Amino acid sequence: MTLHGKIAVVTGGGSGIGHGIATVLAAKGAAVAIWDLNPDTAEQTAATICETGGTAIAVVGDAADPAAVAAAAARTRAELGPVTILVNNAGISTAVPFPNISEDAWDRMIGINLKGPFLVTQQLIGDMVEAGWGRVINISSSSAQTGAPAMAHYAASKGGVIGLTKALALEYIEKGITVNHVPPGFIDTPLARQNMDIDAVAVHMPMKRAGTPQDIGYAVAYLASEEAGYITGQTLSVNGGRYFF
Repeated sequence: MTLHGKIAVVTGGGSGIGHGIATVLAAKGAAVAIWDLNPDTAEQTAATICETGGTAIAVVGDAADPAAVAAAAARTRAELGPVTILVNNAGISTAVPFPNISEDAWDRMIGINLKGPFLVTQQLIGDMVEAGWGRVINISSSSAQTGAPAMAHYAASKGGVIGLTKALALEYIEKGITVNHVPPGFIDTPLARQNMDIDAVAVHMPMKRAGTPQDIGYAVAYLASEEAGYITGQTLSVNGGRYFF
């Protein structure tokens, strides 16, 4: 399985799951544009890829800002070429009891987690239509599959991502473009370690470990490949046997 000759964008690619996805795609041969709000982490991820013989650039911008998205797309095309793999990974998550969710918090969650993928995909999908080939992989959440207490706004935003995935899969099915989503389970990221004792929780998982960002990256790389060309509108859950319905 190779991605040589493909140009990929990973939003939120500077850290955590995004970093894992970007490095795996690069290892499979794709040239990767790391889109992230944080210039330091974006540059670090791009440097890591380049140091191991890959091709990557760091692009700083807000995936929920139309002007920033347009600028990021223009720079990516100028430096790497037309984009044929898009991973909508950028997002935020907070836990707030439902009665305490403010309208501003709701709007921010929807704006980043759902409007962001809408804006970025709309900006880049024309490249895929022109190429007659493309892959869009959205990072959703197991919380959207099962629900989650104190995360109504988050689960709703990611549920919207799942709906967007299915709608786009049907709309672009005759254009050579597939659209799928990956809902991560319990993943060991720096942010997760700030909020919980990862090792203590991991022993209760079926595999007795947390997932890694690279676990998500391998799933994304498969969906981005030629080998996954007959898969669209689907869910590839990566949760180590912790099944969600």
